[in-house]
Amino acid sequence: MTDLALVLAAALWGAAAGAFLPRAAYRFSAPAGEPWRDGCPQGHPVPGWLGRAHCARCGTAYGPGVLPLSLATALVCAALAAATGTRPELGVWLLLGPVGVLLAVVDFRVQRLPDALTLPLAAAALVLLGVVALLPEHAGAWPTALYGALALGGGYLVLFLINPAGMGFGDVKLALGTGAALGWYGWSTLMLGTFAGFLLGALYGGALVVVRRAGRRTAIPFGPFLITGAFLGLLAGAYAA
Repeated sequence: MTDLALVLAAALWGAAAGAFLPRAAYRFSAPAGEPWRDGCPQGHPVPGWLGRAHCARCGTAYGPGVLPLSLATALVCAALAAATGTRPELGVWLLLGPVGVLLAVVDFRVQRLPDALTLPLAAAALVLLGVVALLPEHAGAWPTALYGALALGGGYLVLFLINPAGMGFGDVKLALGTGAALGWYGWSTLMLGTFAGFLLGALYGGALVVVRRAGRRTAIPFGPFLITGAFLGLLAGAYAA
């Protein structure tokens, strides 16, 4: 498969996967301490977790649109394919990418990172990368993926313990998965992705303060920046591998 065909195939996969995310994004977007949403704003039951966020009974659109999520996931998957090429770890990135998009959307909407997504993400990253490590032509190392998960998760845990108001425990659990992915390509990739996440979060928070939409103590969702930083670090690591 040529590089262009690979990128196009990844983009199509991302677009298809993203089209199934709106309903899950709506159902998971419940404030902390509340159960997952099981009905549309008019009270009609929402069946299943995948598909459009649109009620067939009352015609209400109750969540993110298909097009934005489909486009975002397509771009993420295409970029990962362009950076990784035909190496076997691309399959892992294409499976984890849509989950990362879903987590970013949910956290941005309600400042919550569901355990039902973060913990399976970490487990899947380590298990799948362990399988990839047995295949020829891979360009990473599973031990550093494991150590990266422990290091980044541990680092975020320390930040949470120091300042629980500034760092949520959901971010700690998300860091296990992103640490595993970044650690696959080595410590430099892990540090780059981590730095990028904090930089993006700081820029966003500073911009909100400048336009007076937030104060210095206003809590902001950090998950989207943790994920975006990991995505950028992963691209750099894959290109350099």
